[in-house]
Amino acid sequence: MVRALSHEGFVGIPAANGQEALDYLKGGGEASVIVLDMTMPVMNGWTFRKEQQDDPEIATIPTIILSGIDNRPVEGAAPAAILQKPVDLDALMAVIRSLCDGS
Repeated sequence: MVRALSHEGFVGIPAANGQEALDYLKGGGEASVIVLDMTMPVMNGWTFRKEQQDDPEIATIPTIILSGIDNRPVEGAAPAAILQKPVDLDALMAVIRSLCDGS
């Protein structure tokens, strides 16, 4: 994913799980868009999303949810987009581009 983002001119910051991503963001790391896989070890995407929405410093970062078989309703603020896995990279890049151009 990071390689695909780089190929399109974006800088991707990899995180192995939701806790790593949360630590990065709460530590002052910047993000224009969050691409969130819902099935991760340690802290899954659902838990990350709740933590994100509860923190005013990172709650407004547009979030694109990637989901395979987990179709549970998304609570709280609606994500910028929900894409089913396997992800169509062209569609993902188009969404990211539109969110970044609107910033």
